[in-house]
Amino acid sequence: MDERTEEKTPLNFLERIIEDDLANGRVPDNTIVTRFPPEPNGYLHIGHIKSICLNFGLAEKYKGRCHLRLDDTNPEKEDIEYIRSIMRDIRWLGFDWGKYEYHASDYYQQLYEIAVRLIEEGKAFVDNLTAEEMKEYRGTLTEGGKNSPYRDRSIQENLRLFEEMRQGKHPEGSLVLRAKIDMSSPNINMRDPVLYRIKFASHPRTGDTWCIYPMYDFTHPISDAIEGITHSICTLEFEDHRPAYDWATSIDGIDHTPHQYEFARLNINYLVMSKRRLLNLVKLGIVDGWDDPRMPTISGIRRRGYSPESMKDFVSRIGVAKVEGVVDYSLLEFCVREDLNKRSERLMVVLDPVRLVIDNYPEGKVEYFEAVNNPEDPDSATHQIPFSRELFIEKEDFMEVPSKGYHRLFIGGEIRLKYAYYVTAHSVVKDEEGNIVEVHCTYDPESRGGTTPDNRKVKGTSHWVSATEGVTIEARLYDKLFQTEYPGAATGNYLDDLNPDSLKIVTNAKAEPEILNAKVGDYLQFIRNGYFCKDNHSEGLVFNRTVTLKDSWAKLKQKMGM
Repeated sequence: MDERTEEKTPLNFLERIIEDDLANGRVPDNTIVTRFPPEPNGYLHIGHIKSICLNFGLAEKYKGRCHLRLDDTNPEKEDIEYIRSIMRDIRWLGFDWGKYEYHASDYYQQLYEIAVRLIEEGKAFVDNLTAEEMKEYRGTLTEGGKNSPYRDRSIQENLRLFEEMRQGKHPEGSLVLRAKIDMSSPNINMRDPVLYRIKFASHPRTGDTWCIYPMYDFTHPISDAIEGITHSICTLEFEDHRPAYDWATSIDGIDHTPHQYEFARLNINYLVMSKRRLLNLVKLGIVDGWDDPRMPTISGIRRRGYSPESMKDFVSRIGVAKVEGVVDYSLLEFCVREDLNKRSERLMVVLDPVRLVIDNYPEGKVEYFEAVNNPEDPDSATHQIPFSRELFIEKEDFMEVPSKGYHRLFIGGEIRLKYAYYVTAHSVVKDEEGNIVEVHCTYDPESRGGTTPDNRKVKGTSHWVSATEGVTIEARLYDKLFQTEYPGAATGNYLDDLNPDSLKIVTNAKAEPEILNAKVGDYLQFIRNGYFCKDNHSEGLVFNRTVTLKDSWAKLKQKMGM
């Protein structure tokens, strides 16, 4: 009997915090409650996957629950389309919030009443300072600010003005409600932060009920408290906001006090993951919408053919840390390849075809060869591939005069056609411009399946498609949208670093007829050409390249000395 104990995966710092809280009775009802609180002002991207997996994963591990809360406090930028996409993306990753769906707008009335109470207690005031004046009064990171001249208004006047703000009697930007905290605080977020501002914009959920809207730093912590969140987990850029979070959750009358913890966000080279920049790419028509397969949005990578399992593996490998860093894009693609290799059906597809004519093969004859759908799966099914006198092979698989080390087909050379026969090339047909349009060869009838009576071996193997039985498809070859590791670092404008070769469309690719059975959501490997999936926005046979079989980008950089 093997007495060795299984080595446990070390706990990350958040798991250690949670386990300590549970052990010391600091969690109400011993139930961990986390939340994922996206703002519905754009589509979620790869960076959000880390937060989704972390919040839902921790709740699952400790048998608690994770809330989905849409932070809809800015009606000018929010849209039902974004809300639906967020929900779709989370479910695609395999998580579900069940009945625990919330919106910040659910708490507008409570937040308003809390704001009124703060005014009544002399802890908030209505300010007339313009945005420019407020910035001047706020001070700097090294020098404290100074009190607004409107800070000492009477409670009655503040209540009157705040009510007038609610009734829409003042224009946007003319008044705000601010907390009275400390203008000399070393933390600029504690220098009398704005709690409410005026916005005459219809809200996706509340319509025109409100024309004043609460700020994030006021709304978010109070929403956490109302929902009974035990561990409010966010990225490091909110670390300086934690004192404001603690202040808001300590307001009199708020019964539950959640705690905020910060972790390093996900940064990947060659990508931009700013919603503002991604929206700009969409508006400028550089990409075909939020779900363009070159976009780092979850909708984009799903359309490109990434699997949810590969994304979970990716964020698991990265881990959870307190220090910011940049993850190499090659790790992302490695995880995608590792997963797709296990689940993809293999098909023969020729992207750059040249006709191969087998002169001694009977005209009109079609025979079939059995191919395993996935050799990585011992239980994989098989399918039949038709073989005929005329085939297509890749142009790069033939050279009239071979270079040193070339192991594909050439005049006088013999190769194996995958699953089928050995063939030997003997002549070519060229067009008027000297381009090879046909390669003529002969086959060895005794080499069926890749073996011969004399057991001779050949170095090269080519995939192929029957010219008579195959079908024509469109293949979209996607690559990185940006050609530099840190877009915009050199010039200040990320658009300067767009990759002009991020998409190449092949309209005359040839595929074996098995591809007719492919459905949206299936994972495919085009042998030697990469992983592909059927495009979910196109009619007919259109396939997106998910990722190449190898990191050709890294090879190119090495070759060019980059």
